[in-house]
Amino acid sequence: MSRGQIPEDGLTRLRMLCLALPAAYEEAAWAGTRWMIGKRNFAHALMIENGWPPAYARAAGSPGPRAVVTFRVPMSEGDSMRFRRPPYFKPVWWPDIVGIGLDADTDWDAVSTHLTLSYRLLAPKGLLR
Repeated sequence: MSRGQIPEDGLTRLRMLCLALPAAYEEAAWAGTRWMIGKRNFAHALMIENGWPPAYARAAGSPGPRAVVTFRVPMSEGDSMRFRRPPYFKPVWWPDIVGIGLDADTDWDAVSTHLTLSYRLLAPKGLLR
């Protein structure tokens, strides 16, 4: 497993969800894995361990180990209190980015909904038709 990579079971589930979307593809990120539509990142999964990466550890409020995935939300929802309570966290680097911790209690239906919406926010309009 490369640095920042989440456990295989979570990665497999995320792959199934993300790669089912039209023209979506996967690539290695600076840490972990990200899913793209065109040149735009709609999901990024990584493992926080020993406080690394520090920006994610601060945002998630945990030095780890903790598997997380970030995704896009509509700008109007970015500051919602919903996304400021566990299992969610609100990174500060973009106003439309939200994260969720992945664990044994993860609601995979909710994750699927978030990833699909994130994809739809970034996908070319012609592809969505």
